[in-house]
Amino acid sequence: MGESQGRVRWQQLTLQLRNPFRLSYGVSDTRDVYWLRLEGDEGWGEAAIPPYYGVDTPAMIAVWQRAAHNLQPFPDEPQAVAAWVGGDGPAPARCALELALYDRIARRQGVPLWQLLHLPQPQKIATSFTIAIDTPEAMAEMASGIASFPIIKVKLGSEDDEARLAAIRSARPDVKLRVDANAGWTLEQARDLVDRLCRYDLEMIEQPLPKEQIEAMGALQKKCPVPVTADESVQTLQDVERLAAAGVQAINVKLMKVGGITPALHIFRRAQELGLRVMLGQMIETSIGATAMAHFTGLAEWVDLDSPMLVSNDPFEGILYDAHAVIQMPARVGIGVRGLESD
Repeated sequence: MGESQGRVRWQQLTLQLRNPFRLSYGVSDTRDVYWLRLEGDEGWGEAAIPPYYGVDTPAMIAVWQRAAHNLQPFPDEPQAVAAWVGGDGPAPARCALELALYDRIARRQGVPLWQLLHLPQPQKIATSFTIAIDTPEAMAEMASGIASFPIIKVKLGSEDDEARLAAIRSARPDVKLRVDANAGWTLEQARDLVDRLCRYDLEMIEQPLPKEQIEAMGALQKKCPVPVTADESVQTLQDVERLAAAGVQAINVKLMKVGGITPALHIFRRAQELGLRVMLGQMIETSIGATAMAHFTGLAEWVDLDSPMLVSNDPFEGILYDAHAVIQMPARVGIGVRGLESD
């Protein structure tokens, strides 16, 4: 669907999930994403956004069509990327262009992305592995099936949340648990659940309330013994300011959600100044997006970059994982990805 013959080309992919992905928003067993590549095969990018974000696909394609016919030379320095991309259009569309442009620059300079951006060298850190909403028994069985993985992120936001968490904790007494409600609770429900769920020894509670309820999340944080971590609520630098002012302790930064590497760098810097704890996250993405995000692990306390393990038809090679879900970065320049068939 939609491939340009200009300076930028793109293609839609339907990713097949290894297990149905049920969240508070609904259930799916596929996710559509786009890969993007620059003229001369010099840079890979990706756009991925869940349907519940309501992003308009024609609006994304319009961003790439404009870029395909932009006669200005591709930027040769990181500082020029944001101006070349511009600020119009959906965040994932801008993200895809930014990824490809930064990948091109780093490849041309013969360095990995983290080095181009003067970031700390990526950590050897374990990612959480996501278990989607299912019956308590099925979720416990899945937790037992990944016995070597030290961190599980449990999707909640439906009925029987406590029973689901209890079953997983019983199956994996020593695992680190994070829960993610994907904005699926009301404030009343969250207040009732927090005390009960925290008995299962949680690391964090992610996005318990709808994204616009920032002050309410701050109020919940005051009564919550673990970090309330904002996800859907973090889309702009202004959101970060509001969350910190409200008293929320942590944020989940995703490149697709904020519009790419340049805005993410501003958010990382401001979060550090405000004393916010940071998690690296992603949507359901290929190895392009996951590997790009992994270059930022030196800036984060927690990592949730398991998407390549969740899909069965990733056409790219990049980030890898050992038997304990520790991220293994590719020894290549740029983002570090290559197409399994084209590169």
